Amino acid sequence: MERSHDSRSDAAELDELGQPIGRAVDGWSTRELPGDEVLEGRHCRVEPLDPARHLEDLWAAVSLDTTGGMFTYLPYGPFGTLASYRSWMESTCLGADPLFRAIVAGAPARAVGVASFLRPHPEVGVIEVGHLQYSPVLQRTTAATEAMYLMMRRVFTELGYRRYEWKCDSLNAPSRRAADRLGFRFEGIFRQATMYKGRNRDTAWYAIVDSEWPALDRAFRAWLDETNFTADGTQRRALESFR
Repeated sequence: MERSHDSRSDAAELDELGQPIGRAVDGWSTRELPGDEVLEGRHCRVEPLDPARHLEDLWAAVSLDTTGGMFTYLPYGPFGTLASYRSWMESTCLGADPLFRAIVAGAPARAVGVASFLRPHPEVGVIEVGHLQYSPVLQRTTAATEAMYLMMRRVFTELGYRRYEWKCDSLNAPSRRAADRLGFRFEGIFRQATMYKGRNRDTAWYAIVDSEWPALDRAFRAWLDETNFTADGTQRRALESFR
């Protein structure tokens, strides 16, 4: 079920004119950007994307999506050749915003997915996650969930941001289900927000705020605990059940 944010939950104060205003954010200071930290988990690690190190493994993983469906809702792709994928990566993935990451998993460990931090506003503590390329090797795996957890933990626990956003095409049902499963709250639809590949995009907005993070952090850690999985890696309890 979609959940909308109720702004009335942030009890308003009154200014000297008797007008309602937002609560004071005491002791706030500008946060750091995510930087080049390697985020280590039990099932994966999330590290700065480097074409020299990750291109060939990512191409091998992405190429398993023979229909190109994993790029339907992205503004680029699918890519027909390694050369075109390299060109995209070198022209798009080496800047500061978006800040692209490779998701490395498996044995032997190899890059099997892409994610990014983007649109950072460290002065007010807001940042977004996006540009998710989950190859067939990564989809529906424990590593896929852990990668998202590691990025959330970096934002909230390590850097102290106030808000973490997830946005997608309102027609992208898998992305919307993923946002809900991961604990993001649905906030509404921005109609005709943008266009990509010559198509209109109504954008669905989701977010987690810092007051929600402690409970989500506990749920992720409980779900990821090795006792929650059978010997063949099957989960005993769903992530949502821990919230």
